[in-house]
Amino acid sequence: MSRLRAERLYKVFGRRADQAVAQLEAGTDRDELRAQGTTAAVIDASFEVQEGHIFVVMGLSGSGKSTLLRMLNGLLEPTSGRVLFDGEDLTALRPRELRQVRAHKISMVFQHFALFPHRSVLENAAYGLEVQGVPREERERRATEALELAGLKGWEGSWPDELSGGMQQRVGLARALATDADLLLMDESFSALDPLIRRDMQDQLLQLQKTLHKTIVFITHDLNEAMRLGDRIAVMRDGRIVQTGTAEDILVRPATDYVASFIQDVDRSRVLTAGAIMRDAESGAPALADGGVPEGATTVTTGTPLAELFTPFATSEQPLVVTDASGAPVGVIDRERLLTALAEEPRVAPPAGARNGNEVSAHA
Repeated sequence: MSRLRAERLYKVFGRRADQAVAQLEAGTDRDELRAQGTTAAVIDASFEVQEGHIFVVMGLSGSGKSTLLRMLNGLLEPTSGRVLFDGEDLTALRPRELRQVRAHKISMVFQHFALFPHRSVLENAAYGLEVQGVPREERERRATEALELAGLKGWEGSWPDELSGGMQQRVGLARALATDADLLLMDESFSALDPLIRRDMQDQLLQLQKTLHKTIVFITHDLNEAMRLGDRIAVMRDGRIVQTGTAEDILVRPATDYVASFIQDVDRSRVLTAGAIMRDAESGAPALADGGVPEGATTVTTGTPLAELFTPFATSEQPLVVTDASGAPVGVIDRERLLTALAEEPRVAPPAGARNGNEVSAHA
């Protein structure tokens, strides 16, 4: 079920913004508007985020991704378009109503921690609850629970300057979790961290997601981070969403040359899964002719990354049997199929799936 929906969002800065939207809809180039003193930061952006999913918006600096995020919770008012959360049009709310939504339903985790230096770790984690007017005893209890979830048990009485950068970001994450908001917005939340700590925070988020099943919009300029975290990914360029899809969709079927250039250096073995390359039973896989797993066969699940298939093939010449979540066989992979998948060059998808002139949605 879709919890968050963005419908044809535009954000234009400068003079005659409404007129600029009409020009963009008529085909005027972004650079032409800039020459007129108008900046089109987000152009005709539409997407949906399913409940419990991490939706990643990825793009280089200046692509419009952070501006898009700030329209989702009303920090920036769209020039045109709507944002719906649980069916409610947030763009139609009065300022007081919007503040209530931000206080109770939507939390944000920033890139630079945004901690209060004069408040303890516990007080920082409880700040959102304080804004909500939650009594002190309850907010301290909930903040303590959130800090434990974020891996900071025992640090409640410490001060922010006593923590490493990664630990400070954990406090920011705990503050968002403590409010029990329905939607988490994360703006380049891990990009200020060094690579090892950044990966640790990605692990932490994925582990939390298994337990909490939050609906999350995560902004990043790092494609590997996007592919590691995202249930679905939107790629932005020059204010437009140029492709949405799963990591496998984007890696196997890039919608444009721009996307294809982005994915050149991605480790395909850690993104593609057994389910994406297997030969299914219907296509005549002989190992599954009897409808069951052959005796002595090595099995892997559909979600197993290709990187984890090398060891089984190193010890056996037999094809691997791929099973679904229930353990039923659904396909096979032989050594040739694995090597072919790793060596295959991604091909730009045909433009037939384009929508609204700017977005291609790829499907497995």
